[in-house]
Amino acid sequence: MVPGQPDALELQRQREAKKRALARKRAQEQLRPQTPEPVEGRTHVDVQTELYLEEIADRIIEVDVECQTDAFLDRPPTPLFIPAKTGKDVATQILEGELFDFDLEVTPVLEVLVGKTIEQSLLEVMEEEELANLRVSQREYEELRNSERAEVQRLEEQERRHREEKERRKKQQWEIVHKHEETSQKIAARAFAQRYLADLLPSVFDSLRDSGYFYDPIERDIEIGFLPWLMNEVEKTMEYSMVGRTVLDMLIREVVEKRLYMYEHQRGTHPSPEREDEPGDPEAMRESLGASEFLEHSVSQTQRLLLDRDDLQRTTYEESSSQERKLMEDSELLGQDEETARRESLGQEELS
Repeated sequence: MVPGQPDALELQRQREAKKRALARKRAQEQLRPQTPEPVEGRTHVDVQTELYLEEIADRIIEVDVECQTDAFLDRPPTPLFIPAKTGKDVATQILEGELFDFDLEVTPVLEVLVGKTIEQSLLEVMEEEELANLRVSQREYEELRNSERAEVQRLEEQERRHREEKERRKKQQWEIVHKHEETSQKIAARAFAQRYLADLLPSVFDSLRDSGYFYDPIERDIEIGFLPWLMNEVEKTMEYSMVGRTVLDMLIREVVEKRLYMYEHQRGTHPSPEREDEPGDPEAMRESLGASEFLEHSVSQTQRLLLDRDDLQRTTYEESSSQERKLMEDSELLGQDEETARRESLGQEELS
């Protein structure tokens, strides 16, 4: 730095101080109370408040002044600072070769430089060889680690396969034992059931036979179908005979009452006791014949009605008996199918 010139740091400090002063001045101006805004229709006017009034003109008086100056000259450079001399000057005469012999003195320096250079070169070569050996060792270690890792994975996979095979064999053996136990239990249950049912089935069949579940179809048909029908027919025949007798009695009574009425009426109209109806009188014979014909006609109608009713009941009985036979045949077929299915299931159990 040239002496006499201001320091750059000092200049920066001065500029910062000026900036702070300007900022402080602006802040004071902003904080200073200002004149309020004029109301509508009025304006603010500048007024002199000095002690002495001055004439205020619209145009300021201007005066031209000139001044001749010399041309601008650069500031001359500051001369170097040369301290004042102190003491006395002394000189000494030294001849060539008295203080320093280059060829003699450069030998140890060269030996040191060459030795240091060779030593540094050897160190660098040894470092390179060591780095190469480290790389080889690292490569060998990585290869060994990869091979060991592959071997570990192979052993883990082999162990996993052995474990899975062991679990599969255990499960298979357990299933075989379970099936063997189940088969033995089935055989034991079958033997026990056979021994238990050996005496149970005959007693059950005997009790069912005594209860009427097993029966002869013909005997059953006779008991259920024929005997009730026979009893109904007997009852119907007896009922028909009773009805016929009742109707015949009613007809005879009606004829007798009618003849009695006619006889009384004839007797009332012909009171002479001399004329009496003889048994061989043609009128009496005609009346008896008419009564007998009427009686026969009534009896024939009654018998016809009873015969029609008998035919209808016989047809109904035949239809009901045919339906019963069909139901019995279906039940027998179902029983045979159930017996066949039961035998097949027992055969399958024996085979299993």
